[in-house]
Amino acid sequence: MELAYIPSPSHGVYELGPIPLRGYAFCIIIGVFVAVWLGNKRWIARGGRVGTVADISVWAVPFGLLGGRLYHVITDYELYFSEGRDWVDAFKIWEGGLGIWGAIALGALGAWIGCRRRGIPLPAYADAIAPGIALAQAIGRWGNWFNQELYGRETDLPWALHITSSTDGRVPGYYHPTFLYESLWCIGVAVLVIWADRRFKLGHGRAFALYVASYCVGRFWIEYLRVDDAHHILGLRLNNWTALVVFLLAVVYIVVSAKKRPGREEVVEPGADGSDGSDAETAAEDKAEDADSAEAGAAEEANDDAKDDVKDEAESAKKT
Repeated sequence: MELAYIPSPSHGVYELGPIPLRGYAFCIIIGVFVAVWLGNKRWIARGGRVGTVADISVWAVPFGLLGGRLYHVITDYELYFSEGRDWVDAFKIWEGGLGIWGAIALGALGAWIGCRRRGIPLPAYADAIAPGIALAQAIGRWGNWFNQELYGRETDLPWALHITSSTDGRVPGYYHPTFLYESLWCIGVAVLVIWADRRFKLGHGRAFALYVASYCVGRFWIEYLRVDDAHHILGLRLNNWTALVVFLLAVVYIVVSAKKRPGREEVVEPGADGSDGSDAETAAEDKAEDADSAEAGAAEEANDDAKDDVKDEAESAKKT
């Protein structure tokens, strides 16, 4: 008897007249907004200006989406370029298929361009945005639920995911909801990074590296449960190897960075003090006050000279 399970949506696209509303796309968009919102709050708390995170995300988000899609297409090329497949589908990002590794890599490149244009150190920006990225991933994974994808082995657990679609090789049944596992793990990663950042005052990219390392730990064991086709190397899925290598790199960065550049950046955005540009206003006010003082001093000096001239003329007339 079936007591409980997680139902799958009957379809992932909802029509609003001629406009298709795709659940996968909505999850990605909501995730981006949450990441920017939280990143903005953390950036301001670090001494940055309002709107800087959003401005840089204009570069980071498109690059990230492009990188995520490229990674997916390259590592699963047979889905688009093998016999009987249509290569045009490689461009249909709304149908699902984003690789987080590629998204982070090219997203970082886009963020670097945005930071460079504003004279901001990329590590400081990465630290501010790190928990938001984890939450964006947590929300984005629900797009896989709409598409009935990213599930694991069969199970009879009460939280099993009920797959009803039989397209693209799917077999209807009850499976581990690996999309849900990863979503919950990413929420935990966001909480961990926020706590560690407050507790240890992480700086110079170490909060971001902690996000990367902790995400890789979860991704490694979740990969074991997945049953979708994947390339294997020495018995491990490609993403297992990627998670392992990236985890080691992140840990090495944390250790080396802590020794070479301990503490946190004192200034994350040149010329900013909070969010309203008060430094610039204060400097302008001080300059105006200095000018007024100089002008008043000059007037007082001229007045004293005039008094001395009158006094000298009076004494001279008296002697005559």
